[in-house]
Amino acid sequence: MCLRDVYCHNVGVTLASEPERIQLCGAIVIEKDGERCESRLPGRQGRMLFAYLVLNRHRSCSRSELAEALWGDNAPDASEAGLNALVSKLRKGLWAGAIDGRTSLRLPLHHDAWVDVEVAEQAVHKAESRIALREYPPAWGPALAGLFISERAFMPDDEAPWIDHQRATLADIRVRALEAYAASALGTGGTELLAAVRAGRQLVRLVPLRESGYQVLMRALADQGNVAEALAVHAELSNVLREELGVSPSAATQAVYNSLLHS
Repeated sequence: MCLRDVYCHNVGVTLASEPERIQLCGAIVIEKDGERCESRLPGRQGRMLFAYLVLNRHRSCSRSELAEALWGDNAPDASEAGLNALVSKLRKGLWAGAIDGRTSLRLPLHHDAWVDVEVAEQAVHKAESRIALREYPPAWGPALAGLFISERAFMPDDEAPWIDHQRATLADIRVRALEAYAASALGTGGTELLAAVRAGRQLVRLVPLRESGYQVLMRALADQGNVAEALAVHAELSNVLREELGVSPSAATQAVYNSLLHS
């Protein structure tokens, strides 16, 4: 199942086929009007050029910017010719009008295009908005969809500063998605409490200095009737913060702790 299908399944919607569908996390997928065309990318540099243009699709990119994205500070003397060759191959291999411009270049996509990195951020924002309104069940699907996308490696076979930046952005989205998923499961309660516990433990492992995971885990365990285990989680957090930062848990965490003592 592709990431688009995972998103639709978890959000609970059926979408018409988009004019373009682009997946940059995990195996690269490029689909135009139902036809797959990622095999037409001209090698590693062609893949990187395409991905960079996708990420910056709402603006034009100068040729010098694109050369730096491909070769960094080690651009060969023939980088201009190399870039021209890559652009020409992309224009021939993809669809008509895929690359727009001459002195500066842009990859224009339809406003209904599905781009996984954009969808992940939109899904997490939607989940967080639902949670802010205390609408927990509707937050579950978008949070999980954002999590599925952000857990996959971005451009796993390539390295460049802008790729590292995008990976850092997706790492933040992953944490936010996991927080939203945990909050939605906790807020829903019942059979979803086990999912909240799992998500809380995963957050604690992923970002051990971020208190949100401990808070969710404490509350979920208490709701399951495991108050002693929830208090042990608070003790664990206190030790980590004291040893690593020399600080105590925040007021928000202390409020959860106090509620456990009086439960």
